[in-house]
This record gives sequence, C-alpha cells and structure tokens, in this order.
Amino acid sequence: KGTIHLFRKSQRSLVGKLTHEFRLVAADRRSWKILLFGAINLICIGFLLMWCSSTNSIALTAYTYLTIFDLFSLVTCLISYWVMMKKPSPVYSFGFERFEVLAVFASTVLAQLGALFILKESAERFLEQPEIHTGRLLVGTFVALFFNLFTMLSIRNKPFAYVSEAASTSWLQEHVADLSRSICGIIPGLSSIFLPRMNPFVLIDIAGALALCITYMLIEINNYFAVDTASAIAIALMTFGTMYPMSVYSGKVLLQTTPPHVIGQLDKLLREVSTLDGVLEVRNEHFWTLGFGTLAGSVHVRIRRDANEQMVLAHVTNRLYTLVSTLTVQIFKDDWIRPTLSSVPIANNILSLSDHHIVPMPPLKAAENLNPVTSTPAKPNSPPPEFSFNTPGKNVSPVILLNTHTRPYGLGFNHGSAPYSSVLNQGFGTPGMGAAQGFRTGFTNVPSRYGTNTRGQPRP
Repeated sequence: KGTIHLFRKSQRSLVGKLTHEFRLVAADRRSWKILLFGAINLICIGFLLMWCSSTNSIALTAYTYLTIFDLFSLVTCLISYWVMMKKPSPVYSFGFERFEVLAVFASTVLAQLGALFILKESAERFLEQPEIHTGRLLVGTFVALFFNLFTMLSIRNKPFAYVSEAASTSWLQEHVADLSRSICGIIPGLSSIFLPRMNPFVLIDIAGALALCITYMLIEINNYFAVDTASAIAIALMTFGTMYPMSVYSGKVLLQTTPPHVIGQLDKLLREVSTLDGVLEVRNEHFWTLGFGTLAGSVHVRIRRDANEQMVLAHVTNRLYTLVSTLTVQIFKDDWIRPTLSSVPIANNILSLSDHHIVPMPPLKAAENLNPVTSTPAKPNSPPPEFSFNTPGKNVSPVILLNTHTRPYGLGFNHGSAPYSSVLNQGFGTPGMGAAQGFRTGFTNVPSRYGTNTRGQPRP
C-alpha cells in the first residue's frame, strides 16, 4: 500500500484541462453563436469535400480550404472570449493575450501551407490533366461563398479584425484599391464600400468565387479542363498573398518587437519623462507588443538624491500610461560617491616632512619564478604571453603614496626663480636606484623656516 497524501491535489490530464476550459467558455452565451456556426461549418466542409471528389476539381478544393480557414477563425474567436474571462496568474503574469496572437499566427500559417499544397498538386496536373465534371461545381461554389460571407459578416472576430487593419496590404488589396479609385471617380457613392481598402477575407472569397465561375463557363463551352488548374493556382496565390502579411504581423508580436507606428510617440514620451523635475537619466527602456493593441514596457529612471521617489514614479507612470498599458518602472537614486576626507588631526611639525612618504614594499618573489619576458610569475602550465612590453623598471616594486594632500601656499616653500643647477643638484629620484626603492621629489630637504636656503644658511 502506498502513502496517502491528504492535501495533495489530483493532477488533471491534458484532455481534462481542455474540457474544463471549454466548459468555462461554453458557459458564456456569446460563445453559443460561435459554436453553432462551427457546427454548420463542419457540415459544410463535409459536403464540399465530397463534391470536390465527385467533380475532380482542384480549384473547388482550393476554395474549400477557405472554408476550413473560417473554422480556424471561429476557434480563434472562442480563444479570444476565453482570454477575456481569464485573469493573470503567477505563471502568466501578463495575462493570456498572447494565446489569441498565437492562434492567429497558426491559422494564417496553416492557410499558407494549404495554398502550397494546392500549388504542388496543380504542378502535377499540368503534366496530366484529368477530366473535370461540372455537375456540382457551380453549386459548391455558391454554397462556399454564401457560408464564408455569412460567417465573416455575422461574427465579430476581434483578433482577425485587428490584424486585417494593422497588417500591411496584400497585392490583391492594392490592385483592387487602384480599380476602386477609378470606379469611385465615376460613381462617388461607392467610395464608402470600396475605399480605403476592402476586407481581405471578403475580397478573397469574392475573387475565388469569380475564378470558379469563369472555370465553369470555359469548361462548359470549350471543355477546356486546364483552366481548372489555372484557377486553382490563382486561388492559392491569392490565399498566400492575403495571409502572408497577417503572419508577418502576428509573428512580430510573438517576437516582442515594438510596433513601427508607435516608435515616434514613445520617443516623444521618453523625452518628456527625461525633463521631469528630479529625473537625471532614463535608461534600459524596452517596449514590446503584449497582444493586439496592448503594449508592455519596462524602464529604469535615475533621480536625484533629494527627489521624492513616489512623486517621480507617479509622474513617469502618468506620462507613459497613455500609450503603455502594462508598465514597470524602477526608480533608483543617484549613486555618485563623495570623496572621503581624513579626520586625523595634523601634527604641529607636519610642515617639515616631505610631501611624500616612502613606504617600503615587501620584496618580490624569487627571480626564478619570474618570466623574463613579461616580469610576471610564471606558472608551470601557463601558455606563453601573446605580447609583452620591454618597459624599463618593470621589476621594481610598486610604491604606495600615503600623504597626497597638497601643502597650502606659502608654508615653507621658496617661491621664486631658482637656477637649474640648484634644482638638479637636489636630485630627482629614479625608481630602483639608491639605498631604498621609492619616489623622491626635487624638494628633498625642504626647510621648516622661511628665508633659509637648502643648507640652512641665511640667504645673502
């Protein structure tokens, strides 16, 4: 028999955790509509895949992948509702907003993989083009178009709506925008529909349905089966071109990059913060996109010693909170150190001493332990030095100067012109020469009485 743990929590499996979270989302009535559309989407996908097999049309298969993408968008919408219900935890201190970013990135990447699969199948069909049956081709086209448009326009998908507006325009949107400007120049009333740019999902649904309609007419009229492969390539390229900017945008969010459109505003706010009262420096600033439309950041602020930390923190947070919703500010005061002054009383005869005291250092190690090239202790296994300097006096012991205080003006110094010979006769000490190793100034015997020369005799 094993040990019974009374207060140990039971560990749930992955399926149990997913079931618990799904029940949490299903408890909200707003998610019932999404679940209903998801069930209808699965039924629609089943019928479309059967019609793709019966018609042998790869263009209809490429268009069916857009319906599968609608299922991914519905799952992303459910994840968005789940994120709004969840609160930050110790493990996820910034919340769960990055889950919906990851869902958008995964959905767009899977759509692009489907487009690449269609391109690969289309290349094989160019070598051996099969016969296309148009019995249910047009029916499947309108069923998929109706359901895709109804799903996109009926459900407010917050993540994809934000990405479609924030990401760069696709080549299909740019071409349609140029065409829309020409049409709106003739009919100004259509500017509210076509300008500034159309919804990319609605646009690709309409363009794919138009390609399938052209395929149906050409096959019915001339039995031109190769147009089905050409339409499949066109739909795959439109899908890839539409999803690629969204994948790039969501990928940059996952990489915690700063959005380009807010860099100028952040620089302006940081300049305002650096001019606040008490702020000396703003450094180590880092701002990144936490979720769609949510910025997070951290900054270090160095302030004066006499500044109020709470006041500066309140002002900095107030300035940056207008743009950065999740902000971490670290305040620290100036860390400069004042030079310490000696508190030891000065003796009366201190003026008669030399400016520098010579302190003998302990002798160096034996000569056999020194490397003659670098004058450093040689280790038995140490590699040879990369470079060395042939510096004179390299084997001389270092000197510690204890008294470095500057003597006040007029206290025992003979201020005036002195001949060079008298200065040289007093001697400049050379390290390593003389009875003791040290450093000696030119004023070796400074008299303690004003008006006498170096030998203590009265000046003539």
